[in-house]
Amino acid sequence: MTAPTPSALPTIAVLGCGWLGLPLAKSLVAAGYPVVGSTTTPKQLLTLRDAGITPYLLRLGPDFSATDADTLRAMLSGVDVLVLNIPPSKVGPGGYPALLRPVGSAVAATGVKQVLFVSSTSVYPDEPRRMSEADAVASAEAASDLLRAEGQFMSAQGQWQTTVVRLSGLMGPDRPPGRFLAGRQDVPNGDAPVNLIHLDDCIGLLISIIRQQRWGYTFNASAAQHLPRREFYAAAARQLGLDTPVFQAVSAGGKIIDSTLIRQTLHYEFAHDDLLAALAHC
Repeated sequence: MTAPTPSALPTIAVLGCGWLGLPLAKSLVAAGYPVVGSTTTPKQLLTLRDAGITPYLLRLGPDFSATDADTLRAMLSGVDVLVLNIPPSKVGPGGYPALLRPVGSAVAATGVKQVLFVSSTSVYPDEPRRMSEADAVASAEAASDLLRAEGQFMSAQGQWQTTVVRLSGLMGPDRPPGRFLAGRQDVPNGDAPVNLIHLDDCIGLLISIIRQQRWGYTFNASAAQHLPRREFYAAAARQLGLDTPVFQAVSAGGKIIDSTLIRQTLHYEFAHDDLLAALAHC
């Protein structure tokens, strides 16, 4: 198959140019894609522009106005693929689906063809077993806010196609995992496995989905290595020169995120399957 010429590459919108979204947008620009992006911070507009990203100032939330709706529609006008990268962490219970509702309306109004929804493996129950994508199903009636939000972007009428990528815990530059538990005492679940993914692999996987046009999937994304928490976080703290955490002697197990489907579908070679080696890249 002949590779598409730069003029034939789809226009990408990255909604949420933060820790993951900005380096993703920069990588897409470097690969030749036309990219538009949003930020909630006025001073970041120049950063986006200097990186070759057409910038928009946009904040979703309870104060979302008619002017914001116009900005969102302008941003998505002429866009082929929307990367929806708005984390739910700062939204109260029940608020995440409502937060994203205007985005769904704008996608329908502007004719976006594909949505790449960046989600989280927090949708899975914390049970001591392997979790595949079928263990949490997105729907408008799901109990989980995140699953309901995913469900909002599954177009029932076929106006667009959606792929959901459920990322494990994030690690990478400015996000070293060693700082999270350093020096803490009596930490539970020391034998539970860690489920993490490095920023480099987040970007690599998302770009691979766009390049290969793998739409209509739900994927788990996690490094292959699942060390016990007590082993990994001790090593991560030492790598930063911090006090190691002390875990409780008795520990329950925990879930393991199974990323077999995304590996088999994309044939993507992870850069950081070895989490201990990945600590040097944080």
